[in-house]
Amino acid sequence: MSEQPFVPDNFVVPLSLAADGFRLEPLGPQHNDADHAAWMSSIEHIRATPGFYERGWPPPAGLSLAENLRDLKRHANDFEKRAGFTYTVLNDVGEVIGCVYIYPSRSDERVTDVRSWVRADRGEVDGPLHKTVAAWLASDWPFGEVRYRSGA
Repeated sequence: MSEQPFVPDNFVVPLSLAADGFRLEPLGPQHNDADHAAWMSSIEHIRATPGFYERGWPPPAGLSLAENLRDLKRHANDFEKRAGFTYTVLNDVGEVIGCVYIYPSRSDERVTDVRSWVRADRGEVDGPLHKTVAAWLASDWPFGEVRYRSGA
């Protein structure tokens, strides 16, 4: 494991991103029910999104609500420790429609890996989400190389 921090100590991690039709906020335990329902309804769609099938997520049989809560707590802990940043994607009325994951690459510490998914019934958001997040990472984050494969 690298001694280098994922982001510099003086970097102020954004707590939100607003765009036309969706917004991002840090994923946490408070999203458990809605997050679980969102991805459980879209397992095949998410597994077909670049960056997910290779990692075996989501599991084809899903997870229990308790298992999902553990996962959300882990993501929230990573966010707090600045080791990785997971954002829930909410529509204009506050429904969970997806997630964005920003983590150091497992294979190259100089690279930031980014993945995102949206619910199957909100597939039209894939392209705008990817475009908005890619621009945000380039303009507001301190990363050199970002790998973010599009599902659109």
